[in-house]
Amino acid sequence: MIRLPRLTTVALALALAASLAACAAVQGRETAGQYVDDSTITTKVKANIVNAQSLKGFAIHVETMQGTVQLSGFVDTRAQKDQAGQIARGVAGVVGVQNNILVKQ
Repeated sequence: MIRLPRLTTVALALALAASLAACAAVQGRETAGQYVDDSTITTKVKANIVNAQSLKGFAIHVETMQGTVQLSGFVDTRAQKDQAGQIARGVAGVVGVQNNILVKQ
């Protein structure tokens, strides 16, 4: 068995501890589970928007971070913007909606 000098052993232990600490969840970042949940929410919101007859022809972008859905894009009327927000709120797992869709003038 190879014996490492004490200083080398301590340095290796600190390097290992630092690398493990880097894997810990940082505020504002997502865990792998949260990322999967957010991807599922995004997919469901997009599908429901595409299925809505009055929103079919619009490019509405959907992003989800920690359960909060952000909508962006352009629509023709305020009612269409509101409908997209309601669709997003109706998806399971959504904790909030930022509706940044702009109404064309």
